[in-house]
Amino acid sequence: MTTVTTGTPTPVPSVGTAHTRVEGRDKVTGAARYAGEIPFADLAHGWLALSTVARGRIRAIDTDPVLAMPGVLAVLDHRNAPRLETDYVGLLGTRPDPTCAVFQHDRVPHLGWPVALVVAETSEQAREAAEALVVHYEQEPHDVDFTGEHPDAYPLDSHGPAVTEKGDLDAELAASAVVVDAEYTTPEEHHNPMEPHAATAHWDDGRLELVDSNQGATWVIGELANLFSLDPASVRVRSEHVGGGFGSKGVRAHQVAAVMAATVLQRPVRVVLTRRQMFSLAGYRSPTTQRVRLGADADGRLRALEHRSLSLTSTVHEFIESSAGAARVMYDADAHHTANRVVRLDVPTPTWMRAPGEAPGSFALEAALDELAEKCGIDPVELRLRNEPDKGPVSGLPFAGRNLPACFREGARRFGWADRDPRPGLRRDGRWLLGTGTAAASFPAGAGPSTATVTAHPDGTFTVRIAAADIGTGARTALTLVAADALRVPTQSVRVRIGDSDFGPAMIAGGSMGTRSWAWAVTAAADELRDRLALGPVPPEGITVRSNTAAAIGALAPAERHSYGAQFAEVAVDPTTGEVRVRRMLGIFAAGRIVNPLTARNQFRGGMIWGISMALHEEAVRDRASGGHVGADLAGYHVATHADVPHIEADWIDDPDPKDPVGIKGIGEIGIVGAAAAIANAVWHATGVRHRSLPIRPDRILSAGGAPDA
Repeated sequence: MTTVTTGTPTPVPSVGTAHTRVEGRDKVTGAARYAGEIPFADLAHGWLALSTVARGRIRAIDTDPVLAMPGVLAVLDHRNAPRLETDYVGLLGTRPDPTCAVFQHDRVPHLGWPVALVVAETSEQAREAAEALVVHYEQEPHDVDFTGEHPDAYPLDSHGPAVTEKGDLDAELAASAVVVDAEYTTPEEHHNPMEPHAATAHWDDGRLELVDSNQGATWVIGELANLFSLDPASVRVRSEHVGGGFGSKGVRAHQVAAVMAATVLQRPVRVVLTRRQMFSLAGYRSPTTQRVRLGADADGRLRALEHRSLSLTSTVHEFIESSAGAARVMYDADAHHTANRVVRLDVPTPTWMRAPGEAPGSFALEAALDELAEKCGIDPVELRLRNEPDKGPVSGLPFAGRNLPACFREGARRFGWADRDPRPGLRRDGRWLLGTGTAAASFPAGAGPSTATVTAHPDGTFTVRIAAADIGTGARTALTLVAADALRVPTQSVRVRIGDSDFGPAMIAGGSMGTRSWAWAVTAAADELRDRLALGPVPPEGITVRSNTAAAIGALAPAERHSYGAQFAEVAVDPTTGEVRVRRMLGIFAAGRIVNPLTARNQFRGGMIWGISMALHEEAVRDRASGGHVGADLAGYHVATHADVPHIEADWIDDPDPKDPVGIKGIGEIGIVGAAAAIANAVWHATGVRHRSLPIRPDRILSAGGAPDA
């Protein structure tokens, strides 16, 4: 037996120092395999056939000609597919999206609805057969027209109440010296992670295994067990490497279809979505129409705040983009009213997308604050500082740290904000009009119960096992640093294994809660293991300790827990062509203790780049006649690319959370919050024209002309 010494700290703590990704070499050499690349013996391939009508009923499916095509093994549809259970509440406290319950009926609720799965020996054979499949429909009138005053809109509770109200809004607005009343709109936006959605299902000695690209094996295993009425212990989900998720990689139609086909054929079946299929099957961010009314005294202190948001959902499942929630934590007023409403249309179901609610909500709220600052003649940074609340504006709960003012002060200093002439349309660089803008950012800092095991081996090394999901954030590396510090050993002595449901339940990679939740569990297990190691040497079989953080997280006192940030942007606008170029951005964040500065800075910058994309490029347009998208691919749906990305600087202030064992809050989503507003505010400063609808396209710049309120 070998004695492992853990009482002496490592010379330099691992947490807080820059480390390259532990799996980085595997990724750049191709050794890291994604879900669609893992080999299986006797693998069959499934291809989804999607509806070509936006609403109606399937009359008939001509399967015989397709079954006679080379390599075709089966065609699954509503007539022969396994039956699914949908009457349950899932991990996230909601009922399953019926889009996942594929092939259960003959109804078609939107264009791109899965109507069949064709399975063949090769992917090429499956695709050719699926495209040859003839489906006959009884087509019905559809409605995909999203308008701000839709008569069928209704309030919908989500993770918070649909409506919050305090104070007399009309009275406070009437008594205000300055009032802003404006409508802001954001378009439909789509997930486009580097790795498309892929899943392979197979049965192994009576146990279902799914090799998948997901944001949480615990989430997927729970949904599959419920849908197929299986004992969760008889299901295993593996997802070692994930090429991006952003909220879209939960449980989707392709996973369920793969399990169905593997069950029917009793051989492994892989289903991979194309980029075009993802536009109807992977979820998206709903468009929003938001009305913001602000009333303030002459010195800019808010007396009235109203934030109302409308988004859309499908006719089969309720999902709401809670954009008005942004106001519930950011600013207080004597009269404070917020409302989130939704309207059902014949469209696919939206889903979580990086900073759901906060990203579009911060655009409207922070743009309105900028308009208020202009009307009051007060600097936009100073206006925000004057309206810092001392407790949750709606909840009344204390803030568990709110270092937003420090972010603004540090950001203003580094950006050179003091040199800014507040008057719009004055700065030029040749043909370009120059402007600067700012906005605040906030995102909840939560944690979910997780389990983890840490094993000490006789050779002095350690293995951490946790069902975490590294969706590109560097979570695997962060957990290695956390474990090394907790065990008081060098990082090279620690191996972290993730992405396997057999490791026990763990929080999903979502809501900026992943690394915080997993690190808490890893730290708890490591602390107990160190105590065990102090009692004696490690036996040949090693020593393993399992943690469960449910009790510790449940004992946290209620509080407003958030990460914060201050965004700054400089833009150049060509008034002749309408082109907008972001020249530089700066984000200063208060987001807890930063575990790995290298990957954290990339997370912040990635969110800010997405903010550029949101402000200037991304917009999915639906054709009213067909109910489908115009240009459902990366040629027709524009995202920011390298040529659009300027000098972007992200940094942070010291902001550890004393209630977290590592001091973490969460950084995955706050980088996008406020970024679009800062850019829009900078465009106003450059041109003197407000743009309240995203994206700020060249044609909108040109059509606005010199009208100050266009």
